[in-house]
Amino acid sequence: MFSKIRDKNIWIIYAAILILGIAYGIAISLIALHLDARGFTKPQMGSLASWFALGIVSLSLPMGWVIRRVSAKSTLVVCLAGYALTVSLFPALDSFAAIAWDRFFDGAFSVGIWVSCETILLSRAERGIKAYVTSLYAVAIAIGYVVGPLAAHAIAGIWTIDRAFFVSGALAAFATLFAFFLLDPDAHVPPGEGVTDTASAASTPARPTGGAALFARAKTSCFATFSYGYFQSSVVLFLPLYLLESKGVALERTIIIPFFFALGMLLFSNVAGRLGDLYGHLLVMRVLGAVGMCMVLGFVLLQSFAWMALAVFIAGATLASISPVSLALLGLVTEPRDYSRSNGIYNACYAAGMLVGPKVSSLLFARYGGGAMLLHLAALWSAFVVFTMVHWNDDPAARGRREVVAARVKDVPT
Repeated sequence: MFSKIRDKNIWIIYAAILILGIAYGIAISLIALHLDARGFTKPQMGSLASWFALGIVSLSLPMGWVIRRVSAKSTLVVCLAGYALTVSLFPALDSFAAIAWDRFFDGAFSVGIWVSCETILLSRAERGIKAYVTSLYAVAIAIGYVVGPLAAHAIAGIWTIDRAFFVSGALAAFATLFAFFLLDPDAHVPPGEGVTDTASAASTPARPTGGAALFARAKTSCFATFSYGYFQSSVVLFLPLYLLESKGVALERTIIIPFFFALGMLLFSNVAGRLGDLYGHLLVMRVLGAVGMCMVLGFVLLQSFAWMALAVFIAGATLASISPVSLALLGLVTEPRDYSRSNGIYNACYAAGMLVGPKVSSLLFARYGGGAMLLHLAALWSAFVVFTMVHWNDDPAARGRREVVAARVKDVPT
């Protein structure tokens, strides 16, 4: 593994995002319970999640510009420090307006972290192992998400939920110092490096690609991250409440449900990345989406906590693993000089899903119950699977397979 990834900065990003992942895991597993204890309704929780997503949407595209002007490292350090501040302030706020603004800046700093990290990884990863590199990035996050809920459970038992958010802020502050002192300045990538094929390299103009053209190239990756943002933000908020109210699961078990999702992501993300590099990223994403959709559908019928935990584990192994594979595909269909901007568009789509998902899910939950909410999430993943079938040619690996088949057919004697 170390011989395959020789750039130490990639490993520094992994370490920083692991620390941050623990901070995220602590906060995410307790947000809904904290707001519920403060008397916020489900529609209000959905609106607060939308404020978080609005922060991502508002800053995702500008972050690409900031990184090009300032540097990915500087942007990452500032945004890590900003996240540490917002998560530490969160338990001290009582009014809806104050929490909404805190969640907005939480989202704004978070997207700065993601775009910076992903830009550094894609620019430093070699072409043939991009999904491998991004999958290990997802593994680092997943380890944090596995440890975070367990830590949150322990902290809430020893102290209080409020103090758990302060621990999250301290971890984010440590990640800030880690990145500041250890990361090298941004790497310079030679023109043409990482381009999908030689023809596109020769025909590509020197100026940056337009936003519409970038989106057209990356539409399957963008739909994947939109679907995941929509799904993740919805289940993080409302699955614990669905388990409490409809399934009769005890509170202490509800807190550790994110652990099983993150564990599935942890154990399978690297496998999915390897498969994507070998057989084609879009094909792997399609299979993962289909299996994950079945898990979401089946969850509605389950009554045993053990079976529910298994379904959440498989959903994490499939749906969460789509994220690093889609990011790797983005790195193949766009050029290094466009990475910061294409990552901005990619994260804007993720944020759009986070913005819409909780609001729609909260309305469905309040009116028809948690089962209807999960069914509409399954329908979303079904739409994604169909989309990947329609646009199968967006994957460079699929185009390569088609060319091989065409050559073989041409060589068959008539």
